[in-house]
Amino acid sequence: MLALTGAAAASTAFARAGTLPRANITLGDEVFLRETWRELNGRTVGVITNQTGVTSRLIPIVDAMRDNPSIHVKAIYAPEHGFRGDRPAGSYVRSYGDPQTHLPVYSLYGPTRHMTASMLHEVDVLLFDIQDIGDRAYTFISTMAYAMQDAKRFDREIWILDRPNPVGNRVEGPVLEPQFESFIGLYPIAMRHGMTVGELARLFNGHFGIGANLRVVKMHGYRGSMIWPDTGLQWVQTSPYVPEWITAFAILCTGLIDNAGINNGTGFTKPFLYAGALGLNGDALAAHLNARNLPGVYFRPAAWSPISGFWEGKELSGVELVIFNPRAFLAVRTAVEILAGVRDVAPHAISIRHPQGLDLDWGTASLREGLVSGKSVEQIESQWTARLDEFKAIRQNYLLYGR
Repeated sequence: MLALTGAAAASTAFARAGTLPRANITLGDEVFLRETWRELNGRTVGVITNQTGVTSRLIPIVDAMRDNPSIHVKAIYAPEHGFRGDRPAGSYVRSYGDPQTHLPVYSLYGPTRHMTASMLHEVDVLLFDIQDIGDRAYTFISTMAYAMQDAKRFDREIWILDRPNPVGNRVEGPVLEPQFESFIGLYPIAMRHGMTVGELARLFNGHFGIGANLRVVKMHGYRGSMIWPDTGLQWVQTSPYVPEWITAFAILCTGLIDNAGINNGTGFTKPFLYAGALGLNGDALAAHLNARNLPGVYFRPAAWSPISGFWEGKELSGVELVIFNPRAFLAVRTAVEILAGVRDVAPHAISIRHPQGLDLDWGTASLREGLVSGKSVEQIESQWTARLDEFKAIRQNYLLYGR
């Protein structure tokens, strides 16, 4: 009877979501809500989630679980940007009692990025339900890895409720070099890894030796070659500067150029869709980049003045990225092209005041050193080929949705 009551409650939660079009896939959290929750067998759960942890009907996973009296939610754990996703990048996230759910919300981006024994004292199973964007430097996957480490340390199970990789399964380098390990890159994977969070969890757990009691709740109907529009899902802003699904492609590109002194549109109306600086000739840069015939993208000369952040009020010029074919777009390659193009068209615009920051972003010093020494884009990329091929081979063992 309890099982029927739980299923009925979940159905009620779905029904009140209105008239959104039906998605083309079934998310891992929906598989959990409809089927897998029964295997908890009454154990208590803690949920690592934020505003993106929703069903295809946009119902928050915590709310959907609380509608089922047989699922006992004891705690919420919040990553960078907070449980509601309203904290700026890199800002301190506090722990607090959530007034809507009346549950404790423990910060994993505040005084500690690891769980403590006190955070887990009422929890038997951890559930991870956060939408990633397919970028090694996006910290949600580091939070997941730390949670897996903590699950191992405190003898808890951890279940990953799998979600799509919005940029698909294409892989681009470089692979992180161990000396550049940080919270924006814990393990030697490619910058654009082409894996879902569930697949990454399997890789971290197996190949990189976390060894947690891990379960991945797979999606139904998903294929690894899908990009976001193929899923039929509605996009929920993953962080303040990733408002649209197309931004997931753009951040893999221009998210890698700001530590070279190039503004990437953050602080303006189209974050990550610009590349420019003070006094940069946008017409010349656009002509240079368009002559390179890069797949899936066109460069429009542009001028803008950020309304917040370091560049606030400064009149910048450069290019706007028009990503007209995201499936063909080589995001990381395009980042190298932009940096090399700025170096060649307007050398004064490149400003690497903090080389460590640029190296941490890329997970290697070879990009910076190649730029400074005048190497071509092809020469820079060729340095990454061997390790990228090795990563691709390892990765195949952990894929769940085809190649």
